[in-house]
Amino acid sequence: MTAAPHYRLSIIPGWIVTDARLKGKDLQVLCLLGRHTSNKDGWCRRSQVKMAGELTCSRSTIQASLDRLVDMGVIEKRIVTSPDGRDSAHRYRVIYDREPESFANSAWDDEDGEENDPTGTRDSATPPAGISAGGADSGQAPPAGSGPAPINYSNLTTPPNPEERERERDGEEEESPKALEKRLRKWWAGWPTYTSDSEANVRREWLGLTSAQRKACEERTPDYIAAVKASARTIFKAGATYLAERAWERLPTEAPADAGRAAYAAPFTKPWCGLRLAEQLQPMAPLPLMSRLSQMVADQVDEGGSPTKAALQELASHRLRHGWRRVYEMYENARAGRGTKISPAIVAKADDFRSVKIDSPLGDAWRRMHERRGWAWPEFKLEYLCFPPSEIVSGEWVELDDAVEQALARFAAKLGMERDNDHAA
Repeated sequence: MTAAPHYRLSIIPGWIVTDARLKGKDLQVLCLLGRHTSNKDGWCRRSQVKMAGELTCSRSTIQASLDRLVDMGVIEKRIVTSPDGRDSAHRYRVIYDREPESFANSAWDDEDGEENDPTGTRDSATPPAGISAGGADSGQAPPAGSGPAPINYSNLTTPPNPEERERERDGEEEESPKALEKRLRKWWAGWPTYTSDSEANVRREWLGLTSAQRKACEERTPDYIAAVKASARTIFKAGATYLAERAWERLPTEAPADAGRAAYAAPFTKPWCGLRLAEQLQPMAPLPLMSRLSQMVADQVDEGGSPTKAALQELASHRLRHGWRRVYEMYENARAGRGTKISPAIVAKADDFRSVKIDSPLGDAWRRMHERRGWAWPEFKLEYLCFPPSEIVSGEWVELDDAVEQALARFAAKLGMERDNDHAA
């Protein structure tokens, strides 16, 4: 009687199912490798012709799928050379979680046949199905043979503790190529030099970090960026340089007692408006030369010799884009409906801001204050905007200008800055 074929369960890495690089019969080939995997060492040795017959496709289709799966890092290939130089079936191993132990490839090499095929007939020494193999007696066990002992290979056995296995799987998923790439993209997008960095250099340095260093980098980078901005520096290292130097490790181990986590604030809220004014109260960064066209607009004057409105707007836009880069980014984020990360200190100091109607005498006074300092007015379709509280006596035009200057001075004092009314930042 012919023994019934023995079919193994096929297990494939979970991340591969949604990978866009999969084509054609890749998943079927992957499952077929698992079905023909050896019980002894976890490797599959199966001719492509036989696999093509099982999947009713051409051998070239099987070859293309195997090459693709190797390139994707899903399977490992080991070339087997015949002594007479003829073509021989290669060995494949599906990579589930980790690299195989060094002995797993060689322990059974001496006993390998032409192929490992658990689906074929069993060893002739094995009793046919339905025939008893004989009961055990009370005598001594026969002496151990001289052959190799079974391999207790952790990749082929199930850890006894489910919780330990779950923790192990979670840690490995965080370090899988797909997960590392996702974490890199998320971290890199928040780095100030993202748009000008070399992707190859950044990825090389990122993958060169240890798991603990990558985690520390992700956690401390926002603190590093905040520290650089607080020191009034405007130039950041390239992303690859930052990673190579592990610059976050130079930050103080403990944050000040009153420091908290920065939070995102929606555009035009009190914290957002507080940060906008706080940034423009900082000294303006050096300005590059204007383009020829921009300079022509900025040089326009009216009949009285004063700069035209278009000229003032061009100058303010140039100053905003280059002199107060963060405010410019806030405006761009606001146009895209995105918020801005703001420190708890600014949130607290802007808590008493009040909504001012743009189309009102007080709103006009704040607009004039921006023009006097060369600040770009937020040109959005807004009905209200938040400003520091103003002490208005009678609402006269001159008194309103004084009121907003005093309100700005009080806000600057809360920030620990000294301002005078003639300084145009």
